[in-house]
Amino acid sequence: MCIVVALGGNALLKRGEPMTAEAQHTNVRIAAAALADLARDHQIIVAHGNGPQVGLMALRSAAYAPENPWPLDILGAETEGMIGYLIEQELMNALPSGTDCATLLTRVEVNPLDPAFDQPTKPIGPVYSAEEAKLVRAEHRWSMVSEATGGLRRVVPSPLPVAILNIAPIRLLVDAGVCVICAGGGGIPVVRGSDGQMEGVEAVIDKDRTSALLAQALNADILLMLTDVEAVFRDWGGPDQTAIADISPEALAPMQFPQGSMGPKITSACEFVRAGGRMAGIGRLQDARAIIEGRAGTRVRGDLVAAENGLPDLNKAAQSENHQPKAVRGSE
Repeated sequence: MCIVVALGGNALLKRGEPMTAEAQHTNVRIAAAALADLARDHQIIVAHGNGPQVGLMALRSAAYAPENPWPLDILGAETEGMIGYLIEQELMNALPSGTDCATLLTRVEVNPLDPAFDQPTKPIGPVYSAEEAKLVRAEHRWSMVSEATGGLRRVVPSPLPVAILNIAPIRLLVDAGVCVICAGGGGIPVVRGSDGQMEGVEAVIDKDRTSALLAQALNADILLMLTDVEAVFRDWGGPDQTAIADISPEALAPMQFPQGSMGPKITSACEFVRAGGRMAGIGRLQDARAIIEGRAGTRVRGDLVAAENGLPDLNKAAQSENHQPKAVRGSE
């Protein structure tokens, strides 16, 4: 099967860990082992988060030249290269000799009229004191938000992805059997000007939303979103907290999930399945294979009504397939 795997930032750097090169190497090595296990039987395309990393680079930029910080599109490109390199190297070490792997910087177009540009919500960069925040807000016209731990942080827009501009070379590589690492951090945000020219924009794109768009464009069978939470839960944190195993997009629709964490994953899963994907899985990195085989995590499936009517079950069909990597079906 063809599987787009979206690695969450917390799957690459555990909560509370110092963001050192050593810690990043260790976590990527663990992630690569889980990815390599899937890649032996399936065609995988890897996307990843970059929240902690782009935050660190924003901090460094602010410390180096507070009056002239680097723009977010360039910081996003830097994190794509850094994290992609680490994943590619550790994945190549874990896979059999002769396996091909490539990391691609990925530009993702967003709509300049997206309402998100009028309502920045994504915190990035350093925490400022009230006095510092006043100065940088006046100098850069930044929007700021109060932190629960005190101080203020910059918030930036998080518009929806419209198109993956590198989809043609990504498809060529996937069709050639290459394991592609792309769309890191949701991709490099760009907008199209009135003259048709593309330019970077001060925004960040949700990694799961871009991964869903990528999976649709590649006609992937499965979208797998891996994080540090074992499943999607009903009544999370409440007395009736229950893990969801298999569910349809229709059954998920009336449920409420936090937009800062599980919400985008649920939306992405439902969009992918409604567009024709076989399944979207959400769960822990170490459970990657178990999720697609129906033994762990949460699976959003479009075939549940069909199964109730006596048609073949998705998990049984997936397990009985000839588990050989296959080329991506169809075209954009």
